[in-house]
Amino acid sequence: MTSRDLVRAALTGQEVPRVPTGPLAVHLTAILAGVSMEEYTLDPVVLADCVCRYYERFKPDAVWLSADTWVTAQAMGAAVVFPGPGQPMGGTGETLVRTGADIERLPAPDPSALGRMPMMLEAMTLLRERLGDEVFVVGCFDQSPFSLACALADINEMMMKLVTDAPFVEALLERCVEHAAAYAIAMGGAGADLLSTGDSPAGLIGPERYEEFALPSERRVFTAIAEGCGVPTSLHICGDSTRILPAMATSGAAVLEIDHLVPMDAACRLVPEEVALWGNLDPVSVLRNGTPKMVGRAAADAVSAVHAHGRKRFILSSGCTLAPDTPPENVAAMMG
Repeated sequence: MTSRDLVRAALTGQEVPRVPTGPLAVHLTAILAGVSMEEYTLDPVVLADCVCRYYERFKPDAVWLSADTWVTAQAMGAAVVFPGPGQPMGGTGETLVRTGADIERLPAPDPSALGRMPMMLEAMTLLRERLGDEVFVVGCFDQSPFSLACALADINEMMMKLVTDAPFVEALLERCVEHAAAYAIAMGGAGADLLSTGDSPAGLIGPERYEEFALPSERRVFTAIAEGCGVPTSLHICGDSTRILPAMATSGAAVLEIDHLVPMDAACRLVPEEVALWGNLDPVSVLRNGTPKMVGRAAADAVSAVHAHGRKRFILSSGCTLAPDTPPENVAAMMG
């Protein structure tokens, strides 16, 4: 059984000889390869090579392909910049969308031509070619519609418009659904085994507004992906998402990525067994600042919690992205 087979089996509830591993190693792979953040972010060959070298060193069962969380926003017209040495690309703070007319001016989705999307698709193709059928590859299509809308229209303004201008929010979300789905489908076509998206701002608006605004747009994206390429999807919301976990489980995502702030026991109780769990070691206190022994203990505790609930659909991972300066010995300890 290859690592790819192992992860696929676990995600579909089959018996597996061991728990698969798939920590969210992103910018850490660049640091370990000794390349600059600019090279990693802008060169598809370098990006794919960093992920491959990380795999060869630690042998996780699943690897992640992601440059940063601004690929789709940039493709839609948002201004991005490297804020400082060694830091990933992010927004400039300039608001792209203020009015309904601004929404109308957003470009039509075209992952083959807009922004860095072609570069990311090339990196996925290269990664799939180099890893072959041995390794499970997660493709990040960065932001879910609500998070993407916050990036385009300013998060504070979006929070206000949830109350004062719901039609504006709905119109912008619909455009974000189109772009997120198109990018994800293209990523699936390039070789991803799982398509992951984050919707962290949606965790800040409370359960009622999450179900009114963010959840329907997530559902539309996941439905479009299922129809467009058939690749399973994964949803991540940073922080303590315990209150909205049952709603997240109805999004259509095959996997929920569980942050370390959510007790694994609670996740097992609140999420139906047919939805897989991916997580949830603390990326800072344990993986960055801890020792290999602490990592081993935390991993064993997470696995024990899952097994205590009789769950089979589980991938051991960090609860969020690994810090770039995570000690290699701690990464190795997580793999067992």
